[in-house]
Amino acid sequence: MAMYVNNPLFGVTISIAAFLIGVYINKKTKIAIFNPLIISYIIIISFLLHFNIDFETYNKGGSIISFFIAPAIVVLAVPLYKNIKLLKERWAPILIGITLGSLAGLFSIYLLSKLFKIDDIIMVSLFPKSTTVAISIEIADQIGGIPALAVAFTAITGITGNLIGEYIFKVFKIKDKVSKGVALGTTSHAMGIAKAMEMGETEGALGSLAITVAGIISVFMIPWFIKILSI
Repeated sequence: MAMYVNNPLFGVTISIAAFLIGVYINKKTKIAIFNPLIISYIIIISFLLHFNIDFETYNKGGSIISFFIAPAIVVLAVPLYKNIKLLKERWAPILIGITLGSLAGLFSIYLLSKLFKIDDIIMVSLFPKSTTVAISIEIADQIGGIPALAVAFTAITGITGNLIGEYIFKVFKIKDKVSKGVALGTTSHAMGIAKAMEMGETEGALGSLAITVAGIISVFMIPWFIKILSI
């Protein structure tokens, strides 16, 4: 047992198995809250806690799966290329929307943290929540946050956007495909793109653009934001 647990194959196997169980439950129940990722998180965490397996041991294999996230996002360049004409026509509002969306996220975190008297270290760990996990870890480390918390906040943000993004569009009667893709990609990173792809090719293409641009903007904007506010 110990030999298998310390093998990278262990992390890969349990990750895939947990996700497949999540997909099965989601298809059977057809309930949004039973998102495959949420279910797989619960299964993996419960399994590790029950058998007293530390995260580093699991992540020997789990990191292999994480490695393929970047190539998977790069593949989204295909639908983006198919919609290149739309991008050329609306590049200005798209870039402005991504920038303002990123800035609005930072201001909302700052204001709510001050309102609820949240410690500064937790607040700065929240700032990179709308970027990818890899980016959020690096940003949190550079700005004096807690990388582990940043990862958790990033995961929660992605899952939340995936679950309620489409409902928010319906409530506010947002029908423009470009706006939907940009919103999901800017606020909910990879999980947002997953939902955008479900909604349509245009939404997915703009979501993939948004996640890239928002990540770059966040790398420069967050340290500047913290410096301006003297946090």
